[in-house]
Amino acid sequence: MSRLMDAIIERARKTNKHIVLAEGEELRIIQAAAIIKQQNIAEITLLGNPDVILAKAEENSLNGVEIVDPATSPKRAEYAELLYELRKEKGMTEEKAASLALDPLYYGCLMVKSGDADGMVAGSIHSTGDVLRPALQIIKSKPGIKTVSGCFIMGLPEGSPYGDHGVMIFADCAVLPDPTSEQLVDIAIASVASARDIAGIDEPKVALLSFSSKGSAHHPNVEKVIRAADMLDELHPNFLVDGELQLDAALVPNVGKLKAPKSRVAGCANILIFPDLQSGNIGYKLVQRFGNAEAIGPICQGLAKPVNDLSRGCSVSDIVGVVAITALQ
Repeated sequence: MSRLMDAIIERARKTNKHIVLAEGEELRIIQAAAIIKQQNIAEITLLGNPDVILAKAEENSLNGVEIVDPATSPKRAEYAELLYELRKEKGMTEEKAASLALDPLYYGCLMVKSGDADGMVAGSIHSTGDVLRPALQIIKSKPGIKTVSGCFIMGLPEGSPYGDHGVMIFADCAVLPDPTSEQLVDIAIASVASARDIAGIDEPKVALLSFSSKGSAHHPNVEKVIRAADMLDELHPNFLVDGELQLDAALVPNVGKLKAPKSRVAGCANILIFPDLQSGNIGYKLVQRFGNAEAIGPICQGLAKPVNDLSRGCSVSDIVGVVAITALQ
């Protein structure tokens, strides 16, 4: 674990949250659950057949870990009714709800929705779409936010002059191909929450990025960013936010003073909001590979309660880290 992830895990221990791992029969998930419980990072529920899970676990390694089989759970009927009520206007039938409540991804989201768990992690053997679909249907977005997005916490090498002691948030790098101005606003608001809750950034400074700084170029793509900045100023006048800014104007103090002399963010941003998914995805990978930065994520943000998606190539330590992040959300 890196120092940044160690700090996240240490803060997660203090939250005493309950996280459900929907893919409880997967060996990596079982191994991660044992570590999480042993290190008191979170309370854990594994979903799956107890016989299958215990046969894969090392002896006594899952002491204190709850194992729930959706097929035999006494909560199944209650959760099916909840799902039906939430989705009946979208064509959900009682029969379909009863069937979906057997699916661990749906069952886990229903646990979170009901308050029986604080968050869910899945994705080690399921696609992102499979993980997020029940989350969007059941948990939905936070009040006042319509957009679910993905951010990365970037841990820059020690001594880096950028960000908050070398820590930054990049978004959206995972979900929305071409966000509107309104969606950029949602992404920025969610990223501020991620910066404070997960990355430990006390004073978020948000730069809405563009290929233009303060009118240096004119294009519909620039206008989109300007509108988002104006909307953020109106909605959250206390936020430290500015745009449109080129990357160097956002990060380099002398360039920021030159290109945006009146800005409170130029030259010292620690949250970068990219204008589209192409630039966001390329940007974080450039910094990760060329700048030797640690990229933690993607972290799903904007949901009313946290659900996070694992890579199908994730390691046991990756799972432990994502659970800690979910606890902090």
